[in-house]
Amino acid sequence: MIRKLRLKFVAVCMAMVTAVLAVVCFAIFAALRGNVEDLSREVLHRVIQEEPGGRKPEIGVEIGGDKVLLPYFTVSVWPGGGGTYTAYVTGGTYAALEDTAELTAILEDCLGQEPPEGVIQSYSLRYLRRDNGLYQRIAFVDMSMERAMLREMMGSYLRIVLAAFLLLLGVSAILARWATNPVERAWRQQRQFLSDASHELKTPLTVILSNAELLSALPLEERPARWTDNILSESHQMKRLVEEMLTLARADNLTQLPVLAEVSLSDLAEDCALAFEPVAFEAGKPLEYRVAEEVRVLGDGDRLRRLISILLDNAVKYGAEGGTIALTLEKADRQARLTVSNPGEPIPAEQLGRLFERFYRADASRGEKSGFGLGLSIAAVIAQEHKGTLRAESGREGTRFVFAMPLKK
Repeated sequence: MIRKLRLKFVAVCMAMVTAVLAVVCFAIFAALRGNVEDLSREVLHRVIQEEPGGRKPEIGVEIGGDKVLLPYFTVSVWPGGGGTYTAYVTGGTYAALEDTAELTAILEDCLGQEPPEGVIQSYSLRYLRRDNGLYQRIAFVDMSMERAMLREMMGSYLRIVLAAFLLLLGVSAILARWATNPVERAWRQQRQFLSDASHELKTPLTVILSNAELLSALPLEERPARWTDNILSESHQMKRLVEEMLTLARADNLTQLPVLAEVSLSDLAEDCALAFEPVAFEAGKPLEYRVAEEVRVLGDGDRLRRLISILLDNAVKYGAEGGTIALTLEKADRQARLTVSNPGEPIPAEQLGRLFERFYRADASRGEKSGFGLGLSIAAVIAQEHKGTLRAESGREGTRFVFAMPLKK
């Protein structure tokens, strides 16, 4: 699918580029043709003023800084009786043209045309006819050089256009890959999300169905309470999973925006620390916290409370046995900075960047595997909603999560 999308992107881009280049080529051709024809007409108007036997005019024209000489000749035509005429070549660059069949054919074609200015296609000549009363004076300019110049110029421009087309084709291919990379990444994440969600839902469903089948096979008075407890426990677990998935789905669709108000992040951090203190103590991982006073931000209190709770819950789950969990809130660079750290084995760099992916869990050696792997994804969404950042750092001392957001002005 991604490959087809890239090909379609390149095809659309190149269709637009081709259309633009075609218009440009047509415009250049029309402009060049008009310029060359104007130069040819300029020569005609200059040589027709040449007096027989007089000084030959300068018939060179400037093209690109170079002087180009166009072959020409002039003829004086005297009418005779019975529709006949007498013609004399009065000047030009052609030799041995007087009293030739070619001259006769050229003059017949020229005199047979009504417009005083035109083209004799069979001989590739442009003419200009002027009536001087007793006779007609006609100037002819060779068009072969004019057409050769036009072909040469257009050939050069077409080569430039072809090179530009190939260059833009390469650029379009690179842009197509760059533009579709987020789509490809989202597509892979969506497939992984569906696979992981199906796996997470399968386990509690299997437990619920197994216990329900066992219960249905026994008389009512003989049904053990532990099977009912299993069904209730797994049902709550499924409900929690679905709620977390819905939270992320709403964040993706922007259907649930936080209600921003002035809140004390200091109070939220202290409340969460007090709530998790007994939990951490029972897990054998004491919690220490240091919270700066009057750290006020503009945000959603419930959402920020959930973010802090997720970070503390993650530290309790994956902290090393007997290690101390630390929560710190401080002001730094016009930002509120919340840090939650726990000792333990360092997380490899290739896994550190994936901690905020949905359903992702690092190596099982870090600790227990309860939960669904959605907490940190939800925390990252909340941080983004509050124009803040959430990053993970890991080293020999342990792992820490740093959340930063702007202070209230």
